[in-house]
Order: sequence, then C-alpha cells, then structure tokens
Amino acid sequence: MKLSVIIPVYNSEKTIRFLVEKLQATLSKITFEIILVNDCSRDRSEAVCMQLSKTYPNVRFISLRRNYGEFNAVMCGLNWAFGDYCVMIDDDFQNPPEEILKLVEVAENGSFDVVYTYYSKKQHSIGRNLGSRLVNWLTSYLLNKPKDLYLSSFKLIRKEVVQEIIKYQGPYPYIDGLIFRITKNIGTVQVAHLKREEGISNYTWQKLVSLFLNILFCYSSLPIRLFMPIGFGLFTLGFFLLLFLTVQWLIGPDPKGWQVVTATIIFIGGIQCTLLSVLGEYIGKSFMAQSGQPQYVIKYNSEEPV
Repeated sequence: MKLSVIIPVYNSEKTIRFLVEKLQATLSKITFEIILVNDCSRDRSEAVCMQLSKTYPNVRFISLRRNYGEFNAVMCGLNWAFGDYCVMIDDDFQNPPEEILKLVEVAENGSFDVVYTYYSKKQHSIGRNLGSRLVNWLTSYLLNKPKDLYLSSFKLIRKEVVQEIIKYQGPYPYIDGLIFRITKNIGTVQVAHLKREEGISNYTWQKLVSLFLNILFCYSSLPIRLFMPIGFGLFTLGFFLLLFLTVQWLIGPDPKGWQVVTATIIFIGGIQCTLLSVLGEYIGKSFMAQSGQPQYVIKYNSEEPV
C-alpha cells in the first residue's frame, strides 16, 4: 500500500462524499486507502461514511462511540493504516486533495520522515489564526519545534514514524508532540488553502484551552521545573532580608514585627519551593517515563533487511 489517507470526520455529511470521490479521482495512479474515522458526529455523517465504505473497496470506516477529539480520531486512524505514507487531511475541503501528491513527492525526493504544509494565505478565522500562533509559540519553547515551522493538521508521516507514534497509549495524544519526540527529519511544502465550503468551523476557544493544557502538562515537565528558579529567588530574597534585619537589630533601631514576619515567610516559602522543585524533578522524570517517550528510534539496522 503506497498511501493511507486518514480523515477525521465530524458533522460533515454534506462534504465527505465529495471529498472521497475527489480523492478517488486524484489518486487513481497510485495504490491508496482512505480511512474515515467518525468522531461521534451529530448529523448523518456516520450513515454517509458507511455507504462510502460499501461503495469503494479501498475505503475503510471506523465510528467512535463518543466524541474524543480530532487528535484521538487521527490516532485511531493511524493504528489502522497500512500505507508507506500516512496523510492527514480535514473533511472541510480547505485542503485541496490534489495537493496530497505534492506531499508524497517532497517526502520521497527529500527522504523526509514528516512533511508539514504551510499556506501563502490562510482562510481561517481571526480567532483560529490567533490560536494557531499561540500553539506554535508554545510548542517552540516546550517541544523544541523550529520557530519557522507551521504545525498544520494537513501533513504526511512516513510509516516507520507512524509505528512509533502509535506506541503511545495515553488518553491525550498530541500528534505533533509525539513527532518531535521521534524525529527531526522534517520537510515543508507550500499548498493552497481554500475557504470552507459548508458549515462552520468546529474550532472553539474551549478546544484551544484544552490543547494548550495538554501540551503544557502532558508533553513537558516545564511547569514543575519553574519551582526551582522561583524557590531559589524567594530563598535568596528572604535570606538577605533576614540578614539586613539582624544587622538592624544589632545596631538599631529594632526592626518592626511585621518586617521580621514577612522576611521569615519569604525565606521559608523559598525553601519550600526549592524542595518542591527537587520533588518535582523526580515526579517529572517518572511522568515522562510513563508518557510513551521512546529511549531511541532506529532508522536503519544493518542486521535486518531493509
């Protein structure tokens, strides 16, 4: 199987049939499969997808019991994919199916593990563009993502990387976060971005906040490590305040009671934060060990056939 096209489906009964038909025509020269993952849509998407799977032999359909979110739906599709490359594409036609072949060409010519897309002009709403910038900024600092790399949902992943991604068994998958744990061999390609043909975007600020917290607490130990500089700063401040008040007590006039209490609280608080940071390092290491991060990923082994 050359290519697996994974489509997370949510409330797209009016577009998903046309998208599948367009994919059938566009990718007719290569062997490919289409995996439709219905994320518990509230319209007739499930019935439409089921009919498509009966109409086309290369279309497989998976329906989730409840709404888990886009990343969980994509992870489900990756677990059922057989292609040498997996391409994720949205169900709203904002990414033209014709561009998929461009991703495959870039991946093969550059031997890239992952190919991200970027747009000369985005057709998303202002709110979604702001949210995308926030997520890109956060991932640049927490996941060591190159600052000029745009994390598009329309991307290609090589089979070997997919096999590592699906080893993650946690309930909060973040595909891009898992990618950066596995490989840095990433390419980019510019593609067209069209206006949404039907309905409204399912992107909400609630989902942005959920993604923000997911990245912050599930893929980084930075929040715990922040206790160290804060604790050390408070400890140092409290120490010098108490030293100053001690000198003042010796040479006069006597310091006021509230000054002593405040300096003592700051000093003890600094010690507590420092101890929490040490404890947090142990918790963070344990957390990262249980999060599915591989110790290493082998690209080639001379002892095994290619």
